[in-house]
Amino acid sequence: MLRGALSIGDGFRFLTLVGDPGAGKTRLLSELMTMAAEQGFTTLWGRAAEYEQVMPYSALVDALDDHIDARRSDVIETVGAAQAAMLAGVFPALAAQDTGETIGDDRSGLARYRLYRALRQMIDALAGSKGLVLILDDVHWADESSMEFLDHVVRHPPNGPVLVAAAYRPAQAPPRLATLVAAAGPRGHEVTVGPLSQAEVEQFLGPEVARSRGRALYDASGGNPFYLEALARMDQTEIGELPPTVLAMLQVELGVLSPDALRVAQAAAVAADEFEPAIAAVAAEVVQATALAAIDELVERDIVRTRDGRFRFRHPLVRWAAYESAAAGWRVGAHARIAAHLAELGAPSTVQAHHVQHSGSFGDQKAVGVLLAAARAVIAQAPATSAHWLQAALRLMPDDHTTREDRLALLMELSWAQGVSGRLAEGRDTARELLRLLPGDDYSRRGRAARVCALMERQLDRPQEARALLLDELSRMPNPRSAAAVPLRMRLVAESLMRVDFRAAQAVLDLMPDAAEDWEPGLAVAVAALRPMPAYAAGRAADAVAYAQAADRLLGSVPDDHLAEWLDAIAWLCWAEINLGRYGDALRHFDRAAEVARATGQSYILTNLLAGRAKTLVMMGRLADAMATAEESVEGARLLDSGQQLVFALTQVCLAASWAGDDDAALLAGNEAVQRGVGGGEVWGAQARYARGQALINAGRLEEGVEAVLDACDRFESPRLDRVTLTSSCEVLARVAASRGDEAESMAWAARAAQLEDRGLAVTSGIVPLARAHALRDKDPAAAASAAQEAARLLSEGQRDLDAGRALLTAGLAHIEAGDKSSARDNLRSAASAFDACGARGLKAQTDRELRRLGVRVSGAASASGAGRDAGDLGLSPREFEVARLVADGLTNQQIAQRLFLSVRTIETHLSRIFTKLDVSSRVGVATALNRRH
Repeated sequence: MLRGALSIGDGFRFLTLVGDPGAGKTRLLSELMTMAAEQGFTTLWGRAAEYEQVMPYSALVDALDDHIDARRSDVIETVGAAQAAMLAGVFPALAAQDTGETIGDDRSGLARYRLYRALRQMIDALAGSKGLVLILDDVHWADESSMEFLDHVVRHPPNGPVLVAAAYRPAQAPPRLATLVAAAGPRGHEVTVGPLSQAEVEQFLGPEVARSRGRALYDASGGNPFYLEALARMDQTEIGELPPTVLAMLQVELGVLSPDALRVAQAAAVAADEFEPAIAAVAAEVVQATALAAIDELVERDIVRTRDGRFRFRHPLVRWAAYESAAAGWRVGAHARIAAHLAELGAPSTVQAHHVQHSGSFGDQKAVGVLLAAARAVIAQAPATSAHWLQAALRLMPDDHTTREDRLALLMELSWAQGVSGRLAEGRDTARELLRLLPGDDYSRRGRAARVCALMERQLDRPQEARALLLDELSRMPNPRSAAAVPLRMRLVAESLMRVDFRAAQAVLDLMPDAAEDWEPGLAVAVAALRPMPAYAAGRAADAVAYAQAADRLLGSVPDDHLAEWLDAIAWLCWAEINLGRYGDALRHFDRAAEVARATGQSYILTNLLAGRAKTLVMMGRLADAMATAEESVEGARLLDSGQQLVFALTQVCLAASWAGDDDAALLAGNEAVQRGVGGGEVWGAQARYARGQALINAGRLEEGVEAVLDACDRFESPRLDRVTLTSSCEVLARVAASRGDEAESMAWAARAAQLEDRGLAVTSGIVPLARAHALRDKDPAAAASAAQEAARLLSEGQRDLDAGRALLTAGLAHIEAGDKSSARDNLRSAASAFDACGARGLKAQTDRELRRLGVRVSGAASASGAGRDAGDLGLSPREFEVARLVADGLTNQQIAQRLFLSVRTIETHLSRIFTKLDVSSRVGVATALNRRH
């Protein structure tokens, strides 16, 4: 089984060994490491530690840092100076060398997503052509950032031959860890490490142990290898005399040590999982020579083992026993001595913090300072650790009039760190605690805290609570029109917009002036940014455009630091600009706001901004850029554990992947977005259902897709979608009806699209003639071609290049039916060029097939290569191409399912799509189509 895991010639593998303490996971990992080394793989080993669970990336640093240190220049050259500078925040080996690059200020918490990508790239580089086996032991003790990286790497695996093998205890593992193998799909495998059988115990003990003693050892240990070994070591003691718990067994082992060796063992257990003699000597309060002699004894008795000049306990349970054997008060003193020693050496606050939190006394301002410095140092890479140290600082800080202001500021900082780390409920609770402590007449700070709390309630999909909180704070203010009340009213506007209550949003805006003398810098910009969306929703196109232009002018006149407080309002301007077809302005404002969000740590706003940027790029047909942006938004939302932001992001992944021709990825994202079950009755939930419906139709599942689109539009009774999406829905429904030969239904949808058209905006004008072209194709193909060409012109002028290409394809098909092959070729060539530029592989393949039928020689895409090029030229997704190749090789559906670790039903679904896309009706036709490519 372990040898099979080393079959990484075809790419990444993820292996987990799951078992109780002492079950033999580490021993199996050692065997795996030996086999990997024999096969020539680079092998690296790291271990998480029980008493350093908050230390960021400790297991990865343990595994990789020495290897990086030995190859520092090569690593920097391979990953690049910018990536190396980012990784230097985690790996001391890279921090020791100046790469010449500086990292931009990113406090959003999503910086760690880019860090994960850089780390994945470095792992790929370390693998090279030989391959890499990265072993991580005891990952149930790993910090949250390490868990996040493992989740990232199984979802976005390295390209090269890499095996990541992780061992953990199921009872102590967080839920995320237990789902990693499933997330890895067919590349993941789990091995359950259970107890040894009686026969295996006898084999383990060897022939020199009497059979009767072996049976007694088996009964006492329950087959657990670690317990068995500990019992077997006590050959001078009768088994029946030993206490039943492993702690008692280990205490017996520790009990035979000399006093100095025991004290140094306890000190080492306090110090670190892998310790240096000097630190152990300081903690034990002995001279260096005494510590070294004691360590010699510990090594001789196999309590401690040596590796590369460093020392660590032979097993975490041994360290635990040594730690627990020391008196609690003595351990506090040992932590304090280590902390003082590290401070004298000038060690970073992040190294001191672990010992300071265990030894700092109440009111110790120096300890508070160390913890705060450490928390702020790791906030970008490990916000959960930052929050942990901030809480430790709060516990040491007195709560009196001299520290009240510091505590209030620290609570706001803690609330933000908790939110960034994905602990939104904790962040919300901390913000509510801050509201409880703030004086009732401190309206300005209370308003800020209430806005933060309401934002977190919104991320937790609790909009009613968010609204109630805002109204409660407003009711406390003696002057509801004061400057302190404006931010709360702005948040109320945003809440109304989310639930598509545009009248309520407008009513609140009508009570707000454009500016006032006592307003903070940037507040006028924020109010201006909120005005376009309600005007657009009310059908006041001219007002919406005028408001957007005014907001754009104000934005251009203020510096970034005036925008930081109001990014949620700026986001609404950007989304309104998408609906108004002002794509260039939207991208410019999305990018600027995203940079401010990164620098100021507003991660939940950043994920929203990235999703909006992705939507803009989809509308413009820049699908590769859209997918990259949407995936970053997805990763950020997963880090935050925000269902709302995840649905926003997955919706854009669904659309970008669908138009790019990757039906599997599109439907996977669309299904997850809808199945999240959040956003009911709000615009973003309807957008997710629309995206899934569009993906189903593009995948050839027309009936399901039509039903999903109609559901998203509420069957046009009380739709919550914007006018642009509703018009696009009518166009796609007209196209499907025309493909089924239902002219009357197609005409009805085209007519509804015309009713929805806002003649004050160009953004929908091209979609209406395209819907009409679908309806006219059978009855009057020449008129259909003319309408489609007009649509292409309007859409191209509106920067909607993908939709312009679809209109040109429709025009070309209509010209064929009208018998005008020359015009058909011209339109189809232009459509193919548009699709190629957009990266719409499926549509490009469909267009190429039509050109071939007209006798036009079509070449493959120059920008692609290998199987990916072939798949794209045929209009197949990578998975569909893989299935098609196996069909061409003569495999049955059952055999293909076994080969790809999929169900037979899934293979049948893929095959149905392949038949449609290749325009064939049999497996022979699939083989013929593929052979034609070679």
